[in-house]
Amino acid sequence: MQIWWDGNLSKHLLKFNVNDKDHALIVDSHERLLDVLRDRLGLKGAKEGCSTGDCGICAVLMNGKLVNSCLVLAIQARNKKITTIEALGTAEKPHPLQSAFVKWNACQCGFCIPAMILASKNLLDQNPSPTDEEIKSAISGILCRCTGYQKIVDAVRTAASEMRK
Repeated sequence: MQIWWDGNLSKHLLKFNVNDKDHALIVDSHERLLDVLRDRLGLKGAKEGCSTGDCGICAVLMNGKLVNSCLVLAIQARNKKITTIEALGTAEKPHPLQSAFVKWNACQCGFCIPAMILASKNLLDQNPSPTDEEIKSAISGILCRCTGYQKIVDAVRTAASEMRK
C-alpha cells in the first residue's frame, strides 16, 4: 500500500478494476466508492439515495457481491473488481435483464433500476432458476416507489428463462 503523507495520511493510491478496466487514482481517506464512481469515473448509474445504506439505490457489485456503494470507502475497493450497470448491455444489444425490464414495464421512473438489475444479475449468476421468493429476497434491499415490485419479479423471471436458453 502506498500512502502519501500530507500531515494526516489522508491520501491513498487506489488501484481497482471497474467494468473490466483497470484504474489507479489518488483518493482521500473519507471518499466513498459511490463518489469515486460518479464524480471521478463519470459512471452515473449508481445513484445517491439515502446515504445511509437503507435504500440500496447505490448498489454495485464488488467482487461479485452486491454492496451499497454509499457505505463503502473507496479505499476498501483496493484490488477489487467493481461492476456497475454501465457494464451490462448496450442500446443495440441489451442484457436480457434490461430487455425483460422494458418488456414488463418494470422501469417506471428508472431511479432504482440500475441497482435492481445488478441485484437481479447477482442472483441469476448464482441461481439461474430462482423462485419468486428468491427473486423478492434478492431485491429486498432496494426500495422502489413506482412499480410495486411485481413487474420487477416478472421481469427477472422472464430474463432467467431467456438466459437459460
